[in-house]
Order: sequence, then C-alpha cells, then structure tokens
Amino acid sequence: MKRYILLLCLCIGMFTMQAHTIDYVLEQESNSFGFYIWEGVRHIIPLGLDHILFILCIFFLSTSTKKVILQASMFTLAHTITLGLVMFDIIDPPTKWVEALIAMSIVFLAAENLFVDKVKPGRIILIFLFGLVHGMGFASALTSLNLPKVDFVKALVGFNIGVEMAQLSIILLLTIIIRLFKAHPIVYRKRVVIPMSIIIILIASYWTVERIFF
Repeated sequence: MKRYILLLCLCIGMFTMQAHTIDYVLEQESNSFGFYIWEGVRHIIPLGLDHILFILCIFFLSTSTKKVILQASMFTLAHTITLGLVMFDIIDPPTKWVEALIAMSIVFLAAENLFVDKVKPGRIILIFLFGLVHGMGFASALTSLNLPKVDFVKALVGFNIGVEMAQLSIILLLTIIIRLFKAHPIVYRKRVVIPMSIIIILIASYWTVERIFF
C-alpha cells in the first residue's frame, strides 16, 4: 500500500510549484473544436496542479463511487456556470484574487478531510461554491487565447469538454488505486487520506501566500 502513496507523491512532485503557468502557442489551426478540447485537457493535465489537488481532496473523503460522482458533478456544474459568465463578459473577477481563492479552497477542503470522515450535505454546497471560483480560473486560461467573438461558444464548449475529460481520467485512475483500500477504510484513512491531505495543505498554503503577496 505504501508504494501507491509513494507513486502518488512522485506524480505530484513531477510538477513544479508554479501551478497554472499557461504558455499557449497559437497555431493556424487554433480555431478548431479539437484545439479547444485539447486546451481544456492541457489546462488540467499537466498545467493545472491546483485543480488536480482539488479533485484529490474531493476523492479522498470517500471511496464510494456514487459520492465521488455527486461531488464531481456539483463541481462541474459550478465551474461551467462561471466559465460561461466570464467568457461572455457578464462578470469580470480580478485574476489575482481568483487564483488566491482557488488555493484557499484547496487548503480548506484538505483540512476538512483531516477532521471529517463522511460526505455531508454541507460539503456538497461547499464544493459547488468552490467550483464557481475554479470556473473563473478556467475562464482566465481560455480568455488568454485572445479568441475572436465568433469562436466563444465553440471555445467554451470544447474547453469544458476537455476539462471534464481530464477530470474523469484522474477520477478513473484514483478509483483503480483506491479499490485496493476499499475493504480497509481505517487503513485507507490513516495511510492515504491524512498524510496526503497534510501534503496538499502545505502546497496550497504556499500558493495562497505566493498569489496574494507576490
């Protein structure tokens, strides 16, 4: 079991602490639907370490597939709403504070995982609210592509599909790994949830300070 925790830590270590560093190089074919799908995937894997950690926090609290899907669905619904609102200039949140709030949401959710061992209704609401913030972060990445107005709907749909594909891939991988612990919930919490949540808190706390003060 320890080797799976080590594997997860190594995967996280492969990314630099500079999550969300997005350096898009636009090609002639950059207005294709497939391009926007790929950018959505790329924004999560490998560029979106903060979003990956958020998904891990969602997943860690319960090995129940039903509860994971419920939480992931609320997150998806929420970030889709704000992604659309920002893309169509209905809201214009300050990027600096959006990024800081994203980091804080990860700290909060990881900390909750240390003290709570069941998915409660309040957590579902919390994930929805945090999802609204993450959607603004997704929008800042999509906006950086300098899209012509005519491409907004296509870009919005394609990018969101890409984000969901990446999220589902992460959840599927985690499901396969966590099944090893399903018959041992106490061991799972002691050897996976608690140590990984502490690591995530440290990383996200660093991002919070960095994004607010630097």
